[in-house]
Amino acid sequence: MGLLDGKVAIITGAGGGIGRAHALLFAKEGAKVVVNDLGGDRAGGGKGSELADQVVAEIKKAGGDAVANYDSVSTREGADGMLWSALSKFGKVDILVNNAGVLRDRSFLNMTDADWNVVFDVHMKGTYFCAQTIARQLKVQGKGGRIINTTSVSGLMGNFGQANYSAAKAGIYGFTRTLAIELRKANVTVNALAPVAYTRMTEDLPMLQAVPNAKEMLAPEHISPVALFLASDLSADITGTIVGVQGPKVSLYKMIETSGTTPKGAAWTAEELRERWGEIGK
Repeated sequence: MGLLDGKVAIITGAGGGIGRAHALLFAKEGAKVVVNDLGGDRAGGGKGSELADQVVAEIKKAGGDAVANYDSVSTREGADGMLWSALSKFGKVDILVNNAGVLRDRSFLNMTDADWNVVFDVHMKGTYFCAQTIARQLKVQGKGGRIINTTSVSGLMGNFGQANYSAAKAGIYGFTRTLAIELRKANVTVNALAPVAYTRMTEDLPMLQAVPNAKEMLAPEHISPVALFLASDLSADITGTIVGVQGPKVSLYKMIETSGTTPKGAAWTAEELRERWGEIGK
């Protein structure tokens, strides 16, 4: 018995890297998988069927069941197409993993509108389109489900040269928290991964170049067991959580508010704020 026996999962950007690792592990654990991948490069250019087809072939060779989908996450029609692939092939959907991503790294003062827009289209709009489409179906089915989004350390902590990417990923953090509240009554959990992994999208980033044996230490296969946990019944009581995964290390990201304080008089002045800034931050 696999942890996902009888379940149907849609995984976006599953033609390589983290998404491929998710798809292979989910299938091994009994899920029928819609392997979505536009087949483009890491900057969002081009398209093709080869990447998704290869993962489907790997799953079937190992005895699992999967279907390829080549739609873009960045359009409503693409999200509808993914749902149609699941329903027409497997009759339902239980799990969505929003994993698809692109990078257009550039220092903020040199960033173009195109750099900004394509990153938001794939990450933020793509997560929105797919989550809403699948959540509506899960509500109709009436049996609950799982949505797993993908944020980033860049979105939670910031990173030089990634104003577009970090802003979109920070949006996914807030989006995940809100969906967890709104979909609770439908018994749909919504969580997010904040992974650090060595993939074709990240292999030349300076932060990974500085990690010894990064290809092995930060392999995508470290991320997928956490995704499997969040997709399974083992996490039925967990929602609105952001899980960090860096190699074998798993952690939780939490927003905190300091205890704060009040002004000595009727209202704050700028001078008193400066004087008591350390106190406010405790």
